[in-house]
Amino acid sequence: MPPPGEISAPTWSPRVRLLAVAGIVLAALAAYHNCFRVPFVFDDAGAVIQNPTIRDLRRIGTVLAAQTGNGSGVRSRPLVNLSLAVNYALGGTDVRGYHAFNLAVHVLCALLLFALLRRVFGQCGGEASAFAVALLWAVHPLQTETVICPVQRTESLMALFYLLTLYCFVRGTESRRPVRWQAAAVAACLAGMATKEVMASAPLLVWLYDRTFVAGSFAEAWRRRRRFYAALAGTWILLAVLVAGSGGRGGTVGFGLGVSPWDYGLTQCRALVMYLKLAFWPNPLVVDYGMGLETRLAAVLPQALLLLALLAVAAWALVRRPVAGFAGAWFFVILAPSSSVLPLASQTIAEHRMYLPLAAVLAVAVAGLQHLLRATTGPRTTDRATLRVCGLVVCGLAVPLGWLTLRRNEDYRSELGLWRDTVAKVPDSARAHYNLGVLLERRGAAAEALDQFETALHLKPDYAQAYNNRGDLRFLAGRIEDAAADFALAERIDPTLAEAHYNLGRVRFQEGRDPDAIAEYEAALRLEPDYVDALVNLGVALAREGQMDEALARLHAAVQLDRASGDAQYNLACVFDRAGNLPEAVAAYRAALRLQPDLAAARNNLGYALVRLGRPDEALGEIEEAVRLAPNDLNARVNLANLLASTGRWAEAITTYEAALRLSPADAEIRYALAVALAREGRPAEARRELAEALRLRPDFAPAQALRERLPPTPDSAGKGP
Repeated sequence: MPPPGEISAPTWSPRVRLLAVAGIVLAALAAYHNCFRVPFVFDDAGAVIQNPTIRDLRRIGTVLAAQTGNGSGVRSRPLVNLSLAVNYALGGTDVRGYHAFNLAVHVLCALLLFALLRRVFGQCGGEASAFAVALLWAVHPLQTETVICPVQRTESLMALFYLLTLYCFVRGTESRRPVRWQAAAVAACLAGMATKEVMASAPLLVWLYDRTFVAGSFAEAWRRRRRFYAALAGTWILLAVLVAGSGGRGGTVGFGLGVSPWDYGLTQCRALVMYLKLAFWPNPLVVDYGMGLETRLAAVLPQALLLLALLAVAAWALVRRPVAGFAGAWFFVILAPSSSVLPLASQTIAEHRMYLPLAAVLAVAVAGLQHLLRATTGPRTTDRATLRVCGLVVCGLAVPLGWLTLRRNEDYRSELGLWRDTVAKVPDSARAHYNLGVLLERRGAAAEALDQFETALHLKPDYAQAYNNRGDLRFLAGRIEDAAADFALAERIDPTLAEAHYNLGRVRFQEGRDPDAIAEYEAALRLEPDYVDALVNLGVALAREGQMDEALARLHAAVQLDRASGDAQYNLACVFDRAGNLPEAVAAYRAALRLQPDLAAARNNLGYALVRLGRPDEALGEIEEAVRLAPNDLNARVNLANLLASTGRWAEAITTYEAALRLSPADAEIRYALAVALAREGRPAEARRELAEALRLRPDFAPAQALRERLPPTPDSAGKGP
């Protein structure tokens, strides 16, 4: 490697360099070609499926605000949310587009890493070493979570801007007109700040790179480029604004969250050593290590001592061996925001944090291999020859690493299988059991899901989300009081859990306690203003309380937030209907049916509204379709029979009323309507029988009594003998 202040020229011809670039691209594509049909997993749901801010790219302000609630992964990360909005605009929730974007970003990162390392390794075959590192980095299985999970583009996009910042700075030092490159570096740094908080360390690493490879000292670097560094530091202002707006990542990052810096720091001792181990032996790989913490120094003393030793070596190297020290700084500085003492309570250990730091580990490994080969091949062997051997060895490692990546990708092909794998690897992770329970609940395996939630609560008795989901299972099973107790407990443990407020609102609504339900829905919305389901249910509850204007306002807001929500459109139509605004109701019912053509209730209600507007021909088709979609819907059957009767189609009306009675034999009103149809069809005896049954069910049913008196008498059969 060159001494500080000297950047060596590349040694490969353009043709060979192009082949190297093609090799990196093809290797990455080969390693990840089986990822395109991997479903959304883990935090992807919050970032994509449950993220209304990405649904309309034209509402750019909402997209860039990126306020999507707790745990979504994109809160106050505007460029990530913008990338997801672009994906949604191009292909909705088709997962292939999201994977294609992630893979493209990963490939670009690998190419930028290659371009940067060509200059770091310097002359004497530096491009061969750079190619080896970039190739191994591109196919390493430790990168799978970042590449496969759409939400983890937070890490890869940040890495892209991080590398671009460094690369533009380096090109500026080589250029006779550095200002343009420096401006590009500042722009890239600013974009990185709008992507993920880890980017905070980029200005420091650029300054360290300058001192190590260009200026020779921090003071000289500052003297030459103070304006540039002032501009880089200015990008921290944007980061500070975004961090302040995120509310501590939705209450999951920062001090005062029940996780002490000491315990979190102890946990990171274990995490960092594990990351290093996985860099050299990537097994087992785990998508989520949960929220567990180390609370005793004795439990992680060996790891802590090892890290202290590595830190000491890195500090010594920064002074005595600056190039090697830069690699150590790269590792520790990039990991510092997430893996030091600032608690990230929602995820104490995560493999995706090694995405960019892995490059430093691989670079040191390749440089060490170079040194070993030179030492063992003797003085007659040229540096170029040893590097050729080094390249062959490292490329030989790329094949098994790529194969391991392919195998790890298969674990993501089934979300249920992924969480079963996680539970098997980290059985003491409460969140792994919880997430497995959530998937089992979605698949209707209520008993198994309940077991997983119970296990999660055994491992973590204050697990608010697990109480919330256990309550949901109890609610669906009709255990209303038990469900209410679980939701209330989830609220007390975590008052910021909007879903618990929402669910308790559902219970209160079912109990007929509308004011309490409204209060819970409003509490959920104070926590998550874009909570579409809460807006919809609040609108329905307000309508039931007679507050029609407020109900319509809430439902309009829900529709604006999520134009793909058929439920929001349907309930908006119902409130218009209830308020007597039939033209608006019809338009909203039709909008709901464009989104959910099989929504039988919307077709039935649309038909009934059209009847009242005097458009029976249109109404008939809608109500007939409602009956076809929901044969056991009594209301739709009765509406169809009434419509047939009103148009004089008595025989069809009779058949439909009889079908309705099979669904509800004790309904006196249906029997009365059937009797009317039978009388109009000239079948008085049958009409009398239906009226008699209606009056038996409801003796005070005046219309049935009046009709019976008007019917002609039944012929007397007393004189007929055998």
